[in-house]
Amino acid sequence: MKINITEQEGKLIATLEGKLDTAASVQASGQLAALHQCEGRNIEIDCSRLTYISSSGLRLFLNVRKHAAALGSQVALVGVSGDILDVLQTTGFSNLFEIK
Repeated sequence: MKINITEQEGKLIATLEGKLDTAASVQASGQLAALHQCEGRNIEIDCSRLTYISSSGLRLFLNVRKHAAALGSQVALVGVSGDILDVLQTTGFSNLFEIK
């Protein structure tokens, strides 16, 4: 799992690459914690290179959303593939996030 966080046009963009399974979630949790300091900037999680997401990965997304909302920010998921979208829809996460 590779994660790259950048700032563009006043928003934070986290690009995820690979499988966000239970084992990768431990590492990813530490890296995505940087998004908790969004201070009013919106967040985009780029899922275009994400090939798999487990329940642990979904919890990470939810945790980012919780911290962002507390600071008045929104979280959008971009580049979501069909398989990942199926997981988001099945679990109801598609109702919690804007999907671009």
